Amino acid sequence: MNDALTTFLIAAGVAIALFLIIFGAILAHQANQRRLAALRAFAEAQGWTFDPRRDRSHDDRFRHFEPFQRGSNRFAYNTMSGPLRIDDRAFGAQMGDFHYQITRSTGKSTSTTHYRFSYLILRTPFARLPDLRVRREHVLDKLAGAMGFDDIDFESAEFSRKFHVQSRDKRFAYDLITADMMEYLLAGLPGALELERGDFIITDGATRWSPEQYPVMVAWAVGFFRRWPRHTLHALDESHGRPT
Repeated sequence: MNDALTTFLIAAGVAIALFLIIFGAILAHQANQRRLAALRAFAEAQGWTFDPRRDRSHDDRFRHFEPFQRGSNRFAYNTMSGPLRIDDRAFGAQMGDFHYQITRSTGKSTSTTHYRFSYLILRTPFARLPDLRVRREHVLDKLAGAMGFDDIDFESAEFSRKFHVQSRDKRFAYDLITADMMEYLLAGLPGALELERGDFIITDGATRWSPEQYPVMVAWAVGFFRRWPRHTLHALDESHGRPT
């Protein structure tokens, strides 16, 4: 192979590589624009605002949720927010995407990995709501249980086997997670849920939802709160107050 042909093949290879990079970037941009349009339409249908800009104060406002305290360069974006009424109670809703990055160094090289996930937060009417965390069990939970660091167990062996439940107020956990609630969670918990400082969140801290998943998550959260027992809601209304 002569030098001219070699040079031509190298140049052709570089040109093809550049074309593929540019073509991929164009496709990614177009996909992102379609996603933005779909999210904006969903927010408008709910009567909510939509803001695609980076919100670097988000991790400070919601520092009580661990997924928002990971890594560095943290910011929320594609934020949708507005009111959400569940039966006769007014909630504040916020959902969107979140970014953080982790930089690792081996001493010889440094690499940065970017992570993005979606979330749904509801500001409940109960400012002093007891804390609660529910997620699926994993191997480390079983090891912790064997060492005496166990979670809350329920009458349903299947539910206790599949879910890890924590709360500083066990009575609240037992009152809230009825047989009907267990069935609802077993049917499909889309991530991990947490109640803390009067806020509710659901996210897996790893996956960015498609536009079609956002209304599904809202509907799931509404179903979750509609399964709260009446006596639990009445006790929260009476002891903590509820805005009208």
